[in-house]
Amino acid sequence: MTTIKNQQKITPFLWFNNNAEEAANFYISIFKNAKIKQVSKYGENAPMPAGTVMIAVFEIEGQEFIALNGGPVFTLSPAISFVINCDTQEEVDHFWENLSSGGAPNQCGWVQDKFGVSWQVVPTALGKLMSSGDPARSSRVMQALWKMNKIIIADLQKAYDQQ
Repeated sequence: MTTIKNQQKITPFLWFNNNAEEAANFYISIFKNAKIKQVSKYGENAPMPAGTVMIAVFEIEGQEFIALNGGPVFTLSPAISFVINCDTQEEVDHFWENLSSGGAPNQCGWVQDKFGVSWQVVPTALGKLMSSGDPARSSRVMQALWKMNKIIIADLQKAYDQQ
């Protein structure tokens, strides 16, 4: 395995069949502060043809990820997801639209992208609305949330403000 300089303590490692580099490029195209850091290829006598991308190391918002072309042995699952904290509806819309393109949108801000990676596109307002200390308000916000795929901040706020 290739040694990566200045490794963070914990790095998400994503297993792909044969499109790790494509996935890495897709992710860095969606996030503003993102880049490919390294691409390594398989050599001779490897489980994939020589010259095939083995790993693509990429960074999103300072978080390093490793994408591996490991073959069809394992697949990704929604049991693990990445949360994107969004400050505005514009951010929610941007990530939701891009990550759901070719993927599978789901309830409560969850989306599985076209590569099978699961993301939660969550407005920071949700946490504030849910932690007001008023159980009735929190319940109304949660009821509104359960009806949504892409989260709409204004609709959560309306549920919060209801009397």
